Amino acid sequence: MILVLDFGSQYTQLIARRVREARVYCEILPCTVDVEQVAKRQPQGIILSGGPASVYVPSAPKLAQGILEIGVPVFGICYGMNILNVSAGASVARAERREYGRTPVEILDNQDLFRGFPVGCEITVWMSHGDRMESLPAGWTLLARSQNAPIQAFRDPTKRLFGVQFHPEVVHSERGSELLSNFVLGVCGAKPDWTPGSFIEQAVARIREEAPEGRVICGLSGGVDSTVAAALLHRAIGERLTCIFVDNGLLRDGDRAMVEESLAHLGLDIRTVDAGDRFLASLDGIIDPEVKRKRIGNLFVEIFEEASNTLEDVRFLAQGTLYPDVIESISVRGPSATIKTHHNVGGLPERMKLKLIEPLRELFKDEVRAVGRDLGLAEELIAREPFPGPGLAVRIVGPVDRERVARVRAADAIVRDELKRSGESRRIWQGFAVLLPVQTVGVQGDERTYDEVIALRVVESQDGMTADWARLSHDTLETIARRITNEVRGVNRVVYDISSKPPATIEWE
Repeated sequence: MILVLDFGSQYTQLIARRVREARVYCEILPCTVDVEQVAKRQPQGIILSGGPASVYVPSAPKLAQGILEIGVPVFGICYGMNILNVSAGASVARAERREYGRTPVEILDNQDLFRGFPVGCEITVWMSHGDRMESLPAGWTLLARSQNAPIQAFRDPTKRLFGVQFHPEVVHSERGSELLSNFVLGVCGAKPDWTPGSFIEQAVARIREEAPEGRVICGLSGGVDSTVAAALLHRAIGERLTCIFVDNGLLRDGDRAMVEESLAHLGLDIRTVDAGDRFLASLDGIIDPEVKRKRIGNLFVEIFEEASNTLEDVRFLAQGTLYPDVIESISVRGPSATIKTHHNVGGLPERMKLKLIEPLRELFKDEVRAVGRDLGLAEELIAREPFPGPGLAVRIVGPVDRERVARVRAADAIVRDELKRSGESRRIWQGFAVLLPVQTVGVQGDERTYDEVIALRVVESQDGMTADWARLSHDTLETIARRITNEVRGVNRVVYDISSKPPATIEWE
């Protein structure tokens, strides 16, 4: 097992992902964790993440005392590298020129981290730093350099400390996964034995331990996350599970029928609650996206509470929360920034008197899909593109009402239909319509119109943490735009969002 200590980087979860891609189990802990908690887990290696601070800022996070004395290899990335440098008395200073984005780095040593890399070769890596090392402590070895930063990577052979200034976990870093695998498998000697099957075995045991008796209710949306969570829970506790499907009136076209028909064969006890009017009423006059998310989240809790009161011996509420939801909502690990609130993150009100079970909380979307396949779920359920818990409300910028929901639902159905018809859906992560609070002049049927705008958002991604806009064919874009302006009343213009994540998010709200 490998431990990642989080110093506040938005990339920390990607480190865990890359380690797991090497089939080695990995956990993330805050940088503030004490040495006893680290030692208790008996890690084979430790990775120190990057972070937004400079090591010289008084409030900058520090490495807990005793971590470097545990006796396992330690690998520092960016800020983590500088932490190791400072702990050894090396000089770290503000760089004359910061390094951001893609940067060539020359490899000077092909042992350990860079095993299999030709000496003298250049690789393109992803940089995001303002500090740089000025010197190496005695006995340390220089492994790589760049034009702006003469020390890009090092090795301390005595204590088995390693560091790189760049971010190998980011997909833009050439051979970054190979570098991390070299550390995890080569330096640490970890065995590649973590698989979806092993996760299922461990998760089932953990669920049975967390919920040895009593009924569990599971919030079921029909999406990949909640479906896999429900299947996992059913395997663990069987008939003690009751799934609550809430039709919040903000679902995509056909979603309710799919949930009620497709999931019935799993043998799940599914109770449907028709709450569309209540959700629309709660959103009346609300424009701020954070308020929308919180209103929706609070109402979901109310409905689950009402549902639990109709059942006997309910003691637990289960959710399909994933790690990307957590990292964007609250800093549960290190001092990272909050991006946006997710309705299923943050715990439950005390009045519910229920304990929360989140069996997928530490997984990424692609890992959830792999677990679902191992559980024997149908591919049509596993391959569904992500859909936010708050539904179409977060795809309506501005006020939410019945008319605008119907408008974006109709546009969204066209987007999905045409992406599937063209074959483009096979390569994308998400594709959907966003309704903007903008009216523009148009000409439809030889008449002047003053109607709203639909933005198309279609992205490619591996895990949802970073994303790039999809280069759809012009024919597909033209067909989508023509159908929306012809078939969706109240829309006279369609635009295409070509922003990447970061700096944008995938969803607009």
